[in-house]
This record gives sequence, C-alpha cells and structure tokens, in this order.
Amino acid sequence: MKRHGTPEADLQRAVVIALRFALPKKAILHHCANEVTEPGSRGAKRQAILVGMGVQPGFADLIVLCDGCVLFLELKSLKGRLSPAQEAFHDRVLAQGFGWALVRSLDDALGALADNGFTSRVVLKDTGQRQANGTTRRPQP
Repeated sequence: MKRHGTPEADLQRAVVIALRFALPKKAILHHCANEVTEPGSRGAKRQAILVGMGVQPGFADLIVLCDGCVLFLELKSLKGRLSPAQEAFHDRVLAQGFGWALVRSLDDALGALADNGFTSRVVLKDTGQRQANGTTRRPQP
C-alpha cells in the first residue's frame, strides 16, 4: 500500500534533508513524535501513556542543538495555524531564552538557523521575509 504524505509531513522531510546538509556534522537534529494519530479508545490510551512518560503537548516538530545554541522548529503548511498548546510551548521556550521559529518553507528553516546563531554551510539572500513568517530570535545575552 502506498502512503501519501500530508503537506506538513512532506515539508518536514524536506527540511530534515536540508538541515542535515546545512548544519555541521556535530549538530543534533531531532524529531520527537509527540502524538498518537490512531483513532478511538486505543489511540487515547496510547496518548495517555506517552503523556505519562513526559510527552509535552505543543512540543515543536524539530529541535536543533549545536555549539550551545538551541532552536525549536514548528512546521506548518501555508494555511496551518498553531494550536493553543503550541502557542503556550512557544511562549515557554522564549521565556527561557531559546530560539523558536514557525517554518512554512525551506527558506524559513534555513533563515531560522541564521537568525538564531547557528553556523550553516548555506548562505541565504536576506529578503526580510523571515520575521514576517514567524522566526523568533532568541534574546542576546
């Protein structure tokens, strides 16, 4: 059976491929599967187990760690919106001084690296679009 992806899943696969190329080899790029998509009581039970094991509602899709920098990336389709749990997670991340970005394209993801102090092998031409698309810079010390 052939599985068809969703726009967000397709974007996430493309971003992961691009970041694996762009980031230094020592960087850590991680996706934490934080929800069960199985319907019904079985899915609800599995989700409750995961929450009991530490899964955080609204946790970002990807986390990037390298050279003391931490960046959380929330991937959304062009029309996708943040849930209340994702908005709350965003606020908690920023309150602790970490970077967070809403990513709707490869340019958004690569721009978020630059905006948050990550060394990258890719240089983007700055169009001023990233701030409008949801990149949030971490506070400078």
